[in-house]
Amino acid sequence: MINALLIEDDLDLAGAVVDYLALEDIQCDHAANGVAGLELQEKNHYQLLILDLNLPRMDGLQVCNTLRARGDAVPILMLTARDSLEEKIAGFSAGTDDYLVKPFAMVELVARCRALANRRSGQVQRLQVADLLLDLESKTAQRNQRTLKLTPIAFSLLECLMRASPAAVSRADLLRAGWGEEPPDSNSLKVHIHNLRKAVDGDHAVKLLHTLPGAGFALRASEEEL
Repeated sequence: MINALLIEDDLDLAGAVVDYLALEDIQCDHAANGVAGLELQEKNHYQLLILDLNLPRMDGLQVCNTLRARGDAVPILMLTARDSLEEKIAGFSAGTDDYLVKPFAMVELVARCRALANRRSGQVQRLQVADLLLDLESKTAQRNQRTLKLTPIAFSLLECLMRASPAAVSRADLLRAGWGEEPPDSNSLKVHIHNLRKAVDGDHAVKLLHTLPGAGFALRASEEEL
């Protein structure tokens, strides 16, 4: 089941959307303003946000900007009554992944939700897990404000792990992330993970890179996530 958050101040529309999505096996919580929506996303880490553009307290563009600045890669579907190119460009620049113009058909909403929910956003430029930061624009990584020395392949592996965090990433997916469709033998991945673990965790008391037997590897900030 998909776990989504709708941030919408039109309570009648919100109720209709939540009820319809429930029929399609999409569990949807609701927030009536941008500030409340940000608080719920920080607490619950939804698979998908359905975000109205015009919101009280903090509008949809501000919500997008705030999430992306935090390194939150949740996919965002923006709802808007405005269909101008300028509005769409502003939304994509702020970090939204897709647009749906009001009024919309519920069947289309469901289709777009399913398409977005199973991936992390490509819009985010800064990823964070605990005190580990990855800047995709400058291609740099830091832990506890200390720059990590990473090879290009190690950077790609770390990006893959951070986008999925706290979920596990399989060895097959990591091989594709690092080497594309022509991966090397599994020993190459083993060596790169070993070096990545040394770079990320080193002598830090809190270890972030975990091996999960049968599942792969995961970056997780706390024992509760294991």
